[in-house]
Amino acid sequence: IVSLFGIRDVVLAVNKMDLVDYSEDVFNSIVADYRAFAEALGPLDIKAIPMSALNGENVTRPSALIPWYKGPTLLAHLETVQVHRDLAAQPLTLPVQWVNRPNLDFRGFAGTIATGVVKPGDRVRVLPSSRESTVTRIVTMDGDLPSAGPAQAITLVLADEIDISRGDVIVAADAPLQVTDQLGVHLLWMSDQAMFPGRQYYLKCGTRTVPCTVTDLKHTINVNTMETQAAKSLTLNEVGVANLSLGARIPFEPFGVNPELGSFILIDRQSNATVGAGLFDFALRRADNIVWQALAVDKAARAELKHQQPCVVWLTGLSGSGKSTIANLLEARLLDLSRHTYLLDGDNVRHGLNRDLGFTEADRVENIRRVGETARLMVDAGLITLVSFISPFRSERQMVRDLLAPGEFIEVFVDTPIEVCEARDPKGLYKRARAGEISNFTGISSEYQPPLNPDLHIRTTECTPEQAVDQILSLLRERGTIGAW
Repeated sequence: IVSLFGIRDVVLAVNKMDLVDYSEDVFNSIVADYRAFAEALGPLDIKAIPMSALNGENVTRPSALIPWYKGPTLLAHLETVQVHRDLAAQPLTLPVQWVNRPNLDFRGFAGTIATGVVKPGDRVRVLPSSRESTVTRIVTMDGDLPSAGPAQAITLVLADEIDISRGDVIVAADAPLQVTDQLGVHLLWMSDQAMFPGRQYYLKCGTRTVPCTVTDLKHTINVNTMETQAAKSLTLNEVGVANLSLGARIPFEPFGVNPELGSFILIDRQSNATVGAGLFDFALRRADNIVWQALAVDKAARAELKHQQPCVVWLTGLSGSGKSTIANLLEARLLDLSRHTYLLDGDNVRHGLNRDLGFTEADRVENIRRVGETARLMVDAGLITLVSFISPFRSERQMVRDLLAPGEFIEVFVDTPIEVCEARDPKGLYKRARAGEISNFTGISSEYQPPLNPDLHIRTTECTPEQAVDQILSLLRERGTIGAW
């Protein structure tokens, strides 16, 4: 794992030497076996140290019981080993941590220098905007500095008024970094909950945090044999090679060049727990080949033509909860009101767009990702889009909400107790799931995560489908979706 993640300095602490009477031959045999294994991992600086932690032998002080070992103790080596490359010789990179503006007369940009040296008069560039300026002052609590280098916390004052925010990176003007929103990475998974392509996370690199989707898992890597293996998910402690798509372009360098801007963590959007860590390998070439094409006719023009406010009404609930019945009645009522709509039904979509997907957790994530992107295009076309999907995971429903503008995603929880759904069981699915004939069935063998704060909570045991439609229409009127134009 350490070799995959760019660590080249390794301490081989051979513990419990007391169990083999501090034998030099046993120690040499262990070291030889380890070095033979490590040959396939590339160049590593391996320091082997015999020790016995039980009595502190060769841990903090040299041991008289190991007279044949002439090297440093474990602690002495850890305190003196040079693990950093010559960061000062590299071009300047300074991730901005804070915009310091105590009054109208001062505006500085605070952060810790990752690489390079800076001094007043240097030309610098701000990424990702690519605006340039000149350094006028290097400010610290102890006064201005004539220059500053790696690991120093400073505040830079620039000659020009440039829009700079936390997460931007100040670099040498003649040595800009790559800027991209799509990357190939090595990823170590650190969560009990598996990673599936299509699920969204937050990516934090340096001082910048952006939305992120793992778009493709190329393969996993067996850390014992270094063999690659095909996979659809990453589980706890697995290492994989993947592609990431970010919600914004970020400056980066490969980890081997710049550890600060070449590494990242992934954060769960629901719990804010760190679930993964990784290294940037390279920018995907397609990120630079594709640009957003400006169009003459936009969403607002299409909506005005239809005299409505486009949105997504997302109905979520267990199988048999009544989602499709309510969605079908709702579309008919909207048609009576001369509204332009389209209904995306879970079963119907699986006959075409998603016919290649099954019902594993990974396929369910991809199912909702595709439907979310389709719904976004329909909203852009000016339609009131009705979506009737079980959509069992909160993270995927949040992913779709984030695709749309504020207020365009209306989550409707069709809440029906599972015993009522089983009693209805119009397709006989619950009976088959209980018999073990269907795996990964939501509510039986696969989890359903109910919305924590839906826009509308419909309890179907307390109302008819027609009354449920009335509740949704009332909400749409309150929000101006179907109000008078």
